[in-house]
Amino acid sequence: MNSMTIGQVAQKAGIGIETIRFYERKGLIEEPPRKESGYRLYKEDVVNRLAFIQQAKSLGFTLAEIQELLFLKISPGITSREIKTIAEAKLEDINTKIKILKRMQRALKKLVEECPGHGPVDHCPILEALGSVDTRLSVGK
Repeated sequence: MNSMTIGQVAQKAGIGIETIRFYERKGLIEEPPRKESGYRLYKEDVVNRLAFIQQAKSLGFTLAEIQELLFLKISPGITSREIKTIAEAKLEDINTKIKILKRMQRALKKLVEECPGHGPVDHCPILEALGSVDTRLSVGK
């Protein structure tokens, strides 16, 4: 199997060198052996692992969750049911965040509509609402 430098891996994976080093420090990829000169020598399969990490990140998985998925991927006896359970939990988390963002959007939209966009700042309905204890703007509920 051919070895690659960190720059070659970064180019093939489409990510930065510092990202690769960060993933090494976090244990998402193994630290490769080094040449006598100190250069890291990566195996070609690290590009696939980095692609897995990037794809999982794009779906909203945290690095800790990705690390768990990578561990489960190589664990004997693990079935797709365990993976599905993790994905279902992530989906529920995303749905909750979407609901919160929609509430935030409605509240902010209302404030923007109430603001005439002119006049003194001390009569700004947006700033007044932010400074009040008005529960109508509560987005966490």
